[in-house]
Amino acid sequence: MLTTVVGNYPKIANRRESDAPKAASATFNPNATSITTATATAGDNTTLPTNLRRALALFDEGKLTADQLKEVQDNITIEVIKEQEAAGLDIITDGHIRWADDQTYIAGKIKGFTLSGLLRYFDSNTYYRQPVADGKLSAAGPILLADYQFAAAHANKPVKVSLDGPYTLARLSKNEHYKSDEDFALALADILNAEAKALLKAGAPIIQFDEPAILRHKGDFALFAKLMARLTADLDQSKLALYTYFGNLDGLDHYFELPFGSFGIDLTDDYGRDSWAWLNFFPKGKTLGLGIVDARNTRLETVAELVAKINELPENIDRSAVQVSPNCGLEFLPRERAQEKLTRMVEAVKSVSR
Repeated sequence: MLTTVVGNYPKIANRRESDAPKAASATFNPNATSITTATATAGDNTTLPTNLRRALALFDEGKLTADQLKEVQDNITIEVIKEQEAAGLDIITDGHIRWADDQTYIAGKIKGFTLSGLLRYFDSNTYYRQPVADGKLSAAGPILLADYQFAAAHANKPVKVSLDGPYTLARLSKNEHYKSDEDFALALADILNAEAKALLKAGAPIIQFDEPAILRHKGDFALFAKLMARLTADLDQSKLALYTYFGNLDGLDHYFELPFGSFGIDLTDDYGRDSWAWLNFFPKGKTLGLGIVDARNTRLETVAELVAKINELPENIDRSAVQVSPNCGLEFLPRERAQEKLTRMVEAVKSVSR
């Protein structure tokens, strides 16, 4: 069994900025409007901010340039990569540090979208700016390629790429251009298919598409299956993963027939307790993403609790084709608690393997 995460990682660490590790950076004078490049030293409190929230505020005030904000994001991306590796994960992500949210980051780079007001993200306490399709959608080139290449260059573990799939992105957006919502979603499927091709060509080991919205609209499964076929056309299915969360699989009888090599399932008590029965029908030759760590609850699971959940796997599941993970992205948690949860998850898998 391997261990991984689903997507995003907490952007803000619960520590004083002065406690953050220092690195070569640009020096920042809080009383000036310009910043000059220099090498930070231990104890130097004039470096670029290590807190992303402060960096974004300074950028909005015109006190950081886009390049300087990118440098802060680069540094924090490296930091969360190292935290995931320190927890012992086998497969990591870049943590989505550059992303405001899963919808805005992708839609903001697709021509034909504009970003509107804030909406609640499912039943969470987080919000996103709703993308509005008011023109024909097109992408000038790969959206996540540079992010993947940066993360892969700074990681010692495989880096997978995760992003919203076309159904969820369409569901969380507003269509003001296409004749039908199906045409709208199919246009997104074509764009994301091209994105996946570019990432796989660059060496990405796994492309993970997140589709939590289908669990809230199960009557759309026929459309969903059509979108998944368009999304995965001419791609290596063994390197494609489909992840769902915030619900169970009841009513999705043909879900495991979709053209993916891996299926990530929310199996936490709050959302996926009823999905455990579906594991009895999990197909041979596929990889199971076992989402047993609750990424929306700060309660720290014990190693024994996680071991017990892993041992609930039915006999038909090939243990060597299991990737244990949180049920969803970790951004709902404090940074330190997220790493604690991952560390215990890794220890539980090691215990089961022993």
